[in-house]
Amino acid sequence: MSHRRRPSTATGRLEKAKVELNLTPMIDVVFQLLIYFLLGTSFAVGEQTFRLDVPDRGESFDIDPFELDVTPVVVQVAGGGRIRVDGPWEGPIHVDALTAFLETRRVDRGGLLPLDTPVHIDPRPDVDWGEAVEAFNAAVRAGFDSVGFIDTSSGSGP
Repeated sequence: MSHRRRPSTATGRLEKAKVELNLTPMIDVVFQLLIYFLLGTSFAVGEQTFRLDVPDRGESFDIDPFELDVTPVVVQVAGGGRIRVDGPWEGPIHVDALTAFLETRRVDRGGLLPLDTPVHIDPRPDVDWGEAVEAFNAAVRAGFDSVGFIDTSSGSGP
């Protein structure tokens, strides 16, 4: 690229020299890079291995889509033989009537509670341990399989 002025022959004045840019080598390099990257790139989808933890064939079982979640029956022991049963029914207010109340609610006796329904005994902190055990025994006498206590000392439920 020259910026020298050369004299014009016809007029005797100096003319600007034309600047020319040779694009041919630059285009050649661009095409060579394009071919290089096209040949060096793999467009095939890479095979990948995914870890799957599937159950064994022998462990399959049918799931009933209409099965309802089991809600436990909570018996609150207030002391002095007084109790309260949580739920949509009016339960007994004394521990002596708890066995008869739970027996009439069993499925095999025309009620809605299956025998494997959990029964949770929830004694208040000031209740005597013997009264809580009386409520526990009443639920066991009613024929329920899963009877237990709610741990209120840690502040959590069953």
